[in-house]
Amino acid sequence: MSVRTSRYASDALPDETVDAVVIGGGAAGLNGGLMLARSRRSVVVIDSGTPRNAPAGAMHGFIVLDGTPPPDILKRGREQVRQYGGRVVFGEVASAEPAAPAADGDLRFTITLADGDTVTARRVLVATGLRDVLPDVPGLAEHWGHGVVHCPYCHGWEVRDEPIGILATGPASVHHALLFRQLTDDLVYFTRGTDLDEDTRARFTARRIRIVDTPVQDVVTGEDGGIAGVRLSDGTFVARRVLAVATVMQARTDGLDGLKLPMEDLPDNMGRRFASGMAGTTEVPGVWVAGNATDLTAQVGASAAAGALAGSHINALLAAADTDAALAAAQGGTTV
Repeated sequence: MSVRTSRYASDALPDETVDAVVIGGGAAGLNGGLMLARSRRSVVVIDSGTPRNAPAGAMHGFIVLDGTPPPDILKRGREQVRQYGGRVVFGEVASAEPAAPAADGDLRFTITLADGDTVTARRVLVATGLRDVLPDVPGLAEHWGHGVVHCPYCHGWEVRDEPIGILATGPASVHHALLFRQLTDDLVYFTRGTDLDEDTRARFTARRIRIVDTPVQDVVTGEDGGIAGVRLSDGTFVARRVLAVATVMQARTDGLDGLKLPMEDLPDNMGRRFASGMAGTTEVPGVWVAGNATDLTAQVGASAAAGALAGSHINALLAAADTDAALAAAQGGTTV
């Protein structure tokens, strides 16, 4: 599921090589860009305008900003990056790939946007986030981000005490059910053909979680536009106001094939992410990854922190590269 936000005033891409390009304008990307801009690095943040939390009315679980609408957070983030000289460009990346290095051997990357514009950067931070893949249940997608939720920490308080249904997608849904049971006494677990062993069934029964093995046919919308419940394959209607789904989470990779970043699958069909190490480093020299693109379960605060760490790490290595270049120039009798 991807929802596009309203277009905003975009900065122009610079003609000169910049220190860093950040691909992704969410919490991770903007915080990475902020750290770089505050370090007096020339930085461009490229934002496709499709944040994961676009359908949500508010962001939760992050002190000070708890309850703030996601568009407000991103707007303030863009303003703050620009305050320190960073640029924020509204656009989609068509390709990103290594370019010929500079004369001193320093790395270069070429980023091309869908409109054909290009920018060259010394380093790249990938913060593209992820896409949530929902089960193919008729009527489900239209309620995503409202009556259909995925995270008990992001949305749980807002749906407390409601009749909640868990639409099982795999082993992760068992854990999901126990977390949502903390929020309501009225919880139904729809197995949807997934395995549920006897021990788990006993644990669910002990917590008064009702188990329904009959397949779910579709989600029924009520007169108020919200979820009324689900219809089973035998025609039975089960009233629910909220459905919780453990989505399959897929890192957004559009336009990034040229970087040849390694990826890895998570167990139990939870999703696929970019592989990364300390501070978001990757096996590709000069490229970092931060936020949901590599940490699929990170909330806004964790993603922002990861972006800040990656940004500071990029700056540190650029400082070392600048010093190496200055030393080589000094020894060669030139200035940098």
